[in-house]
Amino acid sequence: MKVIAFARNDLGTGASRRQRIAGLTPGIVYGGTAAPVNISLDHNALYHALKKEAFHSSILDLEVDGKVEQVLLRDFQVHAYKQLVLHADFQRVDAKQKIHVKVPLHFINAEISPAVKLQAGIISHVATELDITCLPGNLPEFVEVDLAKLEVGHSIHLADIKLPKGVVAVIHGGEDNPTIATAAVPAGKVEEAAAAPAAAAAPAAPADKK
Repeated sequence: MKVIAFARNDLGTGASRRQRIAGLTPGIVYGGTAAPVNISLDHNALYHALKKEAFHSSILDLEVDGKVEQVLLRDFQVHAYKQLVLHADFQRVDAKQKIHVKVPLHFINAEISPAVKLQAGIISHVATELDITCLPGNLPEFVEVDLAKLEVGHSIHLADIKLPKGVVAVIHGGEDNPTIATAAVPAGKVEEAAAAPAAAAAPAAPADKK
């Protein structure tokens, strides 16, 4: 994906306010061996790009005054209640250096899993993104989680996920194999299932004598 930006020399709070009034979003690109560069981006183009999942987890081609660099979106700030992007940070990437980034998880085949299809279960997504490291050329836009064999009472763990070539998951919190998704029967369904045998076993009421 390509992003067009312009170098800016007018800095400070007042300058940033003037940028936003003019329909621009101030930002910065940093990292690598080059010095940080303050930039301006078209606000509307950036606002719509931020709605795309891939924009947050892909290597971007950032063009600043005609020079193209590969970057990652590292941070952005939005107004508390206005549809306004206040600032954006981009980090340069080196094709030979591993990057550390979060990518979204895409859950597939839930509808054909035994948990849903046969057991009327509900699948809960414990995690929605995955922390990974890889070379920029191996960065996936997302990681798939296949739920096709998930049964009620069971879970999908990190070890069950097939990661793309060259991608390594980063583990946090001391948990070696964190849970990604679980399947369970809703509480109401459990109560109904328990009540049905009890009702069947109850003795029939005696008929009234006339």
